[in-house]
Amino acid sequence: MSHEGIRIVSAEQAQRESAEEERLHEDAVTPKKVRVMKTEGTGVEINWKDGHHSAWSFAWLRNACPCATCHEERDKSGRPVGVAKPKAQTLLVMYEAPVRPVEVTPVGKYALKFKWTDGHESGIYSWEYLRRVCQCEMCVKPRGDSASS
Repeated sequence: MSHEGIRIVSAEQAQRESAEEERLHEDAVTPKKVRVMKTEGTGVEINWKDGHHSAWSFAWLRNACPCATCHEERDKSGRPVGVAKPKAQTLLVMYEAPVRPVEVTPVGKYALKFKWTDGHESGIYSWEYLRRVCQCEMCVKPRGDSASS
């Protein structure tokens, strides 16, 4: 008997995957206006065609990187999207400059790609992904997110 194609997933992962399978309306994932406040160092804001407004800090976006490596690390550690990795305990806490994008590039008409000050650059932030991780109160509440921007 073959078990090929059978995966055992946690209830949380199954819920997340089923939510990802639900398609959002085209206007919900089509930006009307995108503002990347790179010079100010604050973050990204998107006004969507359906009238919704989303905003994320750069730190939150870096911690929510959708690349396979970051996604897998978050899943293994149980860390929610947008939450930073815990820092190692040390006697003397060293200052660490906040992560910022060095470069922001559009990817076709469907996403943004960031090159971060920490050297990471493999995540492609699709419009659909960004809408699904919207941090406004209206979106966070139904998802039960513990992390906000």
